Amino acid sequence: MDRFRMIFQYFQSNSESVMNGICGLLALASVKMYTSFDFSCPCLPQYNMAYGLGVMFVPPIILFLCGLILNRQSLVMLEEWRRPQGRRKKDLAVIRYMCSSITQRAMVAPVVWIIVTLLDGKCLICAFSGSMDPEKFVGFANVSTVQVQQLLAKVPCKDEELLRNHTSRKAVSRYLRCWSQALGWSILLILIIAAFLARWLRPCFNQATLLQARHWSNYIDIEQKIFEETCCEHSRLFAHKCILHFFESMRQEIKLHSFSLPGEGEGAEGEEDLLWGITDQDQVNKLLKTWYYEKPPLDVSQASPR
Repeated sequence: MDRFRMIFQYFQSNSESVMNGICGLLALASVKMYTSFDFSCPCLPQYNMAYGLGVMFVPPIILFLCGLILNRQSLVMLEEWRRPQGRRKKDLAVIRYMCSSITQRAMVAPVVWIIVTLLDGKCLICAFSGSMDPEKFVGFANVSTVQVQQLLAKVPCKDEELLRNHTSRKAVSRYLRCWSQALGWSILLILIIAAFLARWLRPCFNQATLLQARHWSNYIDIEQKIFEETCCEHSRLFAHKCILHFFESMRQEIKLHSFSLPGEGEGAEGEEDLLWGITDQDQVNKLLKTWYYEKPPLDVSQASPR
């Protein structure tokens, strides 16, 4: 049990590192999903583009949403943005920092999927083979317009009898694959250059503002975790106290069945201290409502000694 508690505490204290690991795993999972995915273009003029672009962009949207769901800070950021002003002001710079950090991590897996699909080229060939200009390829010179559209739509299908020995099928396929791979490498290069510039130009900006935003972003996350842990501990003690009172009221019935009750003073003083004098449901609801609507200011000097 202690080992699991240590692992849980490590995840809590290193949530940023854990999220980086989760984003890396999602990126690897996206590559594995695509390589194991059986891409089969319908080879029909009215469906090719929808299928090709759907395979290219729908899974990234799903991966992006998964990245947001798995990132605990996304919920914390939304709560901080939507909470009432109360006695503590909201810092928009901290909210922007959290939103930027969450978005960057969630975008890793979708970007990897899109780059892999572009480097592979099948999606782009399926989506845009029917949109090619037949005049660029000599094999479609003596074919009617309707037949040209049907033949171009069947370019992704290697087993199609109409195009099995057609001279222009491979030319169209190579042309689109080259464009797809060029686009994929270009996106990858742009992302690497952007990351490089962001890394090396960061010292040129106000580091104090960035440090403050990062500090209070971590503080909001940790504060929320500690509040939830404290609520769980208080709920456990409150439930324990209510159950003891129930059994206390049933003392006579319990004595008839020869059960033993704990001593009246056992742990009572410690529990009362941890319950902070809260004795009923209305007080608990008022406490939670006060925390939500009137968060205390970040000034521990105002805390009165107990």
